[in-house]
Amino acid sequence: MRISVVIPALDEAGAIAESVGSAAAGGAEVLVVDGGSADGTPERAAAAGARVLHSAPGRARQLGIGAGEARGEVLVLLHADSVLPVGWAGAIERALGDPGAVGGSFRLRFAERSPGLRLIEWGVRLRVALLGLPYGDQALFARREVLERIGGVPQVPIMEDLDLVRRLRREGRLARLPLAVATSARRYRARGVLRTFLRNALAALGWGLGLDRERLAAWYRR
Repeated sequence: MRISVVIPALDEAGAIAESVGSAAAGGAEVLVVDGGSADGTPERAAAAGARVLHSAPGRARQLGIGAGEARGEVLVLLHADSVLPVGWAGAIERALGDPGAVGGSFRLRFAERSPGLRLIEWGVRLRVALLGLPYGDQALFARREVLERIGGVPQVPIMEDLDLVRRLRREGRLARLPLAVATSARRYRARGVLRTFLRNALAALGWGLGLDRERLAAWYRR
């Protein structure tokens, strides 16, 4: 089973090499889609072993370009500040040994540790268990044929990960892997754990209510 890992990036020079290295360690094809970095991200990604593509900025756009260029039977969508765990590729292969599984996600673990962040991790596990809604920072993966059947990565300005999960679930089961992706908590450090949690929760609620996506994106990025 050939796996491709697609990493959208924008000014991620400090994190991209570790992200690419974790993907390459699993024997995957690694594609970094750079959205116009000015800090040397593309060069560092290439030095770490990635094939670098270039795009206008926008996570959904960058993921779509990477998915279109990837050669794998399975695609993993990885954030540039996230690191895949040891044994990740084998875990995906075992999960997709079930023909009813169309994709899945990993468990979330923050690279930094604090009581507040551990509470967020617990909340994420609860959300996935009750609602079946993993986010993009959990390294979503999908069979290529299924991703193509549903039209690829949804091209929306925000919450493309939840749109993708919803569409994949219509096609089959999503596996929940026990291995954890280590993700940077920098967003939580910048805005505060509680404030960031509430902001994310409100954005997800807006997505669930079907609010205008452009307006939701403008509010979220303020």
